Amino acid sequence: MRASRNVIIGGLLLLPATVLLWVFTYQPIVLTFINSFYSTARGRRPSIFVGLENYDRMIADPIFWKSMSNNLLYAASTIPVSMLLAIAMALFVNSRISGKGLVRMAYFTPTILPMVAVANVWLFFYAPDYGLVDWVLTWFGMGGNNFLGMPETALWALIVIAIWKEAGFFMIFYLAALQQISPTILEAAKLEGAGFWQTLRRITLPLLMPTTLFISINAIIQAFRTVDHIIAMTKGAPDNATSILLFYIYQSAFSYWDTAYASALTMVLLAILALIALFQFGYVDKRIHYR
Repeated sequence: MRASRNVIIGGLLLLPATVLLWVFTYQPIVLTFINSFYSTARGRRPSIFVGLENYDRMIADPIFWKSMSNNLLYAASTIPVSMLLAIAMALFVNSRISGKGLVRMAYFTPTILPMVAVANVWLFFYAPDYGLVDWVLTWFGMGGNNFLGMPETALWALIVIAIWKEAGFFMIFYLAALQQISPTILEAAKLEGAGFWQTLRRITLPLLMPTTLFISINAIIQAFRTVDHIIAMTKGAPDNATSILLFYIYQSAFSYWDTAYASALTMVLLAILALIALFQFGYVDKRIHYR
């Protein structure tokens, strides 16, 4: 009797969270999955079951593959660079330097700015001839560059913005983890004659691995869900050079009003994130030492 009473009480305590998860997470996923097998309703023509037609269309869609390759390049560039930069920044502000608080604030400031505001600031930086970046390049005889207007540089210009904005956010987590490392461990390493790089490689980085796993999950999600600055700066141009998967989903759903095809694209995005999460928690997590 007591056990069943505890089960009922536990179930009632979990009920609000379960309802919220179902309404805002699992139900949209289920409905999106179902919708991906139907056509888009247009006017008086209702949606009908089309099976795998949306997925067949996706396989033959060159813009989808272009967006996918752009997204993979975007993720492969922003994730490691922003994490390495975050570690370097955290190590710097955790050391004995003057004005430590101001330096930390300067590193973290880009994080609190809305991405749309950041996009407008960087639009001025990247402006040809009179923008800050092009103005500096004119000193070296390399001015007159339209970084957002050339397919070769447009995506890299957006990657720089993402790294600039995200590194400070990841730095906060690394800084908190560094401050949790016992000073006695570092002092023992110093007494044993270990230098800075040996201590970093053998002690600091292994102890930071739980934080690194957490940050990597956030970085991957961020790399696949960032779309604000693309809408504000390029809208996927030039020639889909800056179109990534989430932007193409947004474009298909709200510009072309093809919600069924957008649902199929969304399921591909969810599948990619699910596979990455399974790899991180099923393989990487088992090789991390938790104190």
